[in-house]
This record gives sequence, structure tokens and C-alpha cells, in this order.
Amino acid sequence: MSQLPNHFGLALRHLREQKGWSQEALAEHADLNRSYVGELERGQAIASLLTIEKLAFAFGVSVTTLVSHAERISSSQTLKGIELTAIAC
Repeated sequence: MSQLPNHFGLALRHLREQKGWSQEALAEHADLNRSYVGELERGQAIASLLTIEKLAFAFGVSVTTLVSHAERISSSQTLKGIELTAIAC
């Protein structure tokens, strides 16, 4: 199963915390429901393209930048998993 929703959620939380925003503040800036923002951050919901666009606009970044941030987290997590496997061998 893909970990992308979890990694996207981590990216959202990271960017939100960089701004010093609560989930409620991010929801207001992105015109989303606060509980939905929480579900996205926990990887319990999968964002539509429209939602990703709203979030990117709220953060003042491009959609590409937002998705790339999630991909970097995914790559980082994969590398950590490989390193841990190598250590255990």
C-alpha cells in the first residue's frame, strides 16, 4: 500500500508549522474544513487535485513544490528503511 497519503500529510504539517499556523488557520487560508485538514495530515484522507491546489495557494507555493515536498519525505523515509534493514543484517 502506498505511503504517499501519509507522506503528503507530513509535508502539510511541516509547511503549516513553518508558517506557525494551527490546523484551523490553514483550513481558513485554504477554504477547507479543519477536520479535513487534520485527516489529510494524518494520512486518513486523500486530497483531490483541487484540494492540493487550494493548499498550495494557501502556503504561497506551487502545486509542484507542495507535491515535491511530499516526495522528498517519501524518499527520505525509504532511505531510512533501507539503512535500518542494512544495520539489522
